[in-house]
Amino acid sequence: MLFNEPRFIAFLLLVFSVFWSLKSNRNRKVFLLLASYFFYGCWDWRFLGLILLSSVTSYVASLLIEQSEDRPFFRSFCLAWGIGIGLGVLFVFKYYNFFSQSIADVASMAGISVAPHRLNVILPVGISFFTFQSVSYVLDTYLHRSRATRNIIDYLLYVAFFPQLVAGPIVRATDFLPQLSACTSFSSVRWRPALSLFVIGYFKKAVISDNIAPLVDGFFLDSGSFGHWDALLAVVLYAVQIYCDFSGYSDMGIAVAAFLGYRLCVNFDHPYFATNVAMFWRKWHISLSTWLRDYLYIPLGGNRKGGVRTVINLMLTMLLGGIWHGAAWTFVVWGLLHGLGLVVHRAWVSVRGKVVGPGAASWFGTATGWLLTMTWVLLTWVFFRSPSMSVAIDVLQAVLFGGTKSRILPQVFWLHLVLLAILHAAAWKQRWVPWIESIPTPVFLMLLSLSVAACLSLVPNGYRPFIYFQF
Repeated sequence: MLFNEPRFIAFLLLVFSVFWSLKSNRNRKVFLLLASYFFYGCWDWRFLGLILLSSVTSYVASLLIEQSEDRPFFRSFCLAWGIGIGLGVLFVFKYYNFFSQSIADVASMAGISVAPHRLNVILPVGISFFTFQSVSYVLDTYLHRSRATRNIIDYLLYVAFFPQLVAGPIVRATDFLPQLSACTSFSSVRWRPALSLFVIGYFKKAVISDNIAPLVDGFFLDSGSFGHWDALLAVVLYAVQIYCDFSGYSDMGIAVAAFLGYRLCVNFDHPYFATNVAMFWRKWHISLSTWLRDYLYIPLGGNRKGGVRTVINLMLTMLLGGIWHGAAWTFVVWGLLHGLGLVVHRAWVSVRGKVVGPGAASWFGTATGWLLTMTWVLLTWVFFRSPSMSVAIDVLQAVLFGGTKSRILPQVFWLHLVLLAILHAAAWKQRWVPWIESIPTPVFLMLLSLSVAACLSLVPNGYRPFIYFQF
């Protein structure tokens, strides 16, 4: 069930109607939990067992950890058990075949013939997201960042809450569980920003991303037959596609949660306006980047143990970030390249601080930083999108040198990109929420209706799954 499908709108209206008709906070939560399991079960009801296994294990493990302060060995065992079950399930379904094949390939290069053992399993949608939420909950309890909840309904709903279940944002228990303790009122919902955000997210996904997708797919299927400028256009279009696809889902998910009186964290903050790689990761998939920072980079030592350890920690963190996205060498390379970008940026900041000292950057330095950052981000997207390393290399060759030039992309898309960038910059600079809430209700409803009608008229035939569902 996709957010941009008519059946989801019908599902949402039903959930909305029943939820706000219930007066008891407990009844609301039980209903939302059942609705969330139904939502996930629409893909494959068998995978509901995985969510329950991950949820119950982390719930019990956290309770045992909190009750075992005077037994450090048992406490550590509960930590390993609580995290190990979730990560073990994730490994079996997402990474086992990849590592099995990789070991066989390495053995083959050494002259040893090994037949890889493969599991005939499919990847459960959203498994990486709800696994990371369970892991962070257990770790927060172990590190005394939060107390374990005794209310199992609250915890099960925290993991399975349908607006963020299959593609994030990755919610922290410390942010979400306190929201479940109070019974929110219908009047407390800020309807105008929520409705506007949902339409914006729908526009990003169904209009921009889905219309771009066929052009990008055609290029990556036969990149060698495109010239240099067409190849470059295709890569830029993919950067727009994945941003609009993922941020569009996040916008709709945040809006749906707001319809029900809950708040989810912001997941994107105009990342393509970043002027360095570190800033890009503070703006792109914020819930994942902060998760990696708090549960991997900082525990490894962060930047507190010297330059060499900082480099190692950055590379390991981004390596995990790459592998989290997919079990393929292309994602490994993508993560390592972003790790390298962070290392180079950190070195540049250190050198620049010693040479020119602190101070505001000039417009030329800002523009140069943005150009270099976007060039690096675009080149790394090639590995993220390519189904194999050989395809990624072919695409890079087409981008840098051009192919046979027998096929071209519609050049009018350069103008579309410029117009889109202008609109995006305007949204970045202007505070649209206060304006939305200040205009008269009839004007707001008219603008909303016109926006919905315009979106529906531009939606292509058929629905495409959200890119991040595969993660």
